[in-house]
Amino acid sequence: MKSLIESFADHLRDALEIGNKAKLKPCTDRLDNVLIAGMGGSGIGGSIISEITDQSVNIPVFTNKSYKLPNWVGPHTLVIISSYSGNTEETVAVMKEAIKRNSEIAVVTSGGYIGDMAYEKGINHILIPGGNPPRSMLSYSLVQLFILFRHYKITDIDFETEIRVGTGLIEREEANIRNEARTIAKKLKGKIPIIYAVSGYGALAERFRQQLNENSKMLCWHHVIPEMNHNELVGWAGAPDNISVVVFRSTHDEKRNQQRIEINKEIFAKHTKSVLEIWTKGDFILERILYLIHLTDWVSLFIAESKKIDPVEVDVIDFLKGELSKTHF
Repeated sequence: MKSLIESFADHLRDALEIGNKAKLKPCTDRLDNVLIAGMGGSGIGGSIISEITDQSVNIPVFTNKSYKLPNWVGPHTLVIISSYSGNTEETVAVMKEAIKRNSEIAVVTSGGYIGDMAYEKGINHILIPGGNPPRSMLSYSLVQLFILFRHYKITDIDFETEIRVGTGLIEREEANIRNEARTIAKKLKGKIPIIYAVSGYGALAERFRQQLNENSKMLCWHHVIPEMNHNELVGWAGAPDNISVVVFRSTHDEKRNQQRIEINKEIFAKHTKSVLEIWTKGDFILERILYLIHLTDWVSLFIAESKKIDPVEVDVIDFLKGELSKTHF
């Protein structure tokens, strides 16, 4: 896992090269909406891109993390199938249903059943390197989603520039990123982290929660501001003692949300002494997201190392899949 996190910037550059070389057929029909289907480490990219492009897309973009397609999905829906292994059963089920509904389909995978199905049926697909934990390959899957958004003319965001600027920022700041990550990891060890982000960064909070779950073997939760101010904030009246708040911050955040965060911090401080702020860097939204992904990935690894556990191991998920494989879905 350490070498995979270290290679994040290189993976982003390699992913751009793979995507730009992909041979994709044009879409000959109109598209009314987009559905990105994927689970876990393969699905988080859909959540991230849907937030990043919210103000630039010309049609609605939705994510799907289940076995079924929404009823509105049809021939004028672009269904993007994101499954790193190509064998994720929920995503396989969605792809089969999308084929039945004659939807426009595009696939991001390293192979497996989904890769074979895409090849056999002539479905647009981009193959990415396989053999690693899906969560460590977000760099590849996320970039290919942007490639597909550009191919289908869903957004005109200059993602290549933002990714290249972001990789440069990460490489320049690498030593500082690791030092900050070590400090944060020490403060989170033995705590239950509560992760907060403003709207637009909600998927980033979800990603960090997933990394703490899988790499650090920790339970935690996340929520988004301002929504949490209308419900979860009241729950702080019953806050336990072993919690630590993590708040993602940016100087680009909406001023009203920045004001909310400052007031929230006063409330948190009544129940815990552990309130951590992680400030991002960069001028572009994608640049800032990539910076925080890299920093928090290091946090999850350093916590795992301090606990002397294997960050790659996910035996309980393998057990679940093994039990499910005993019956057909």
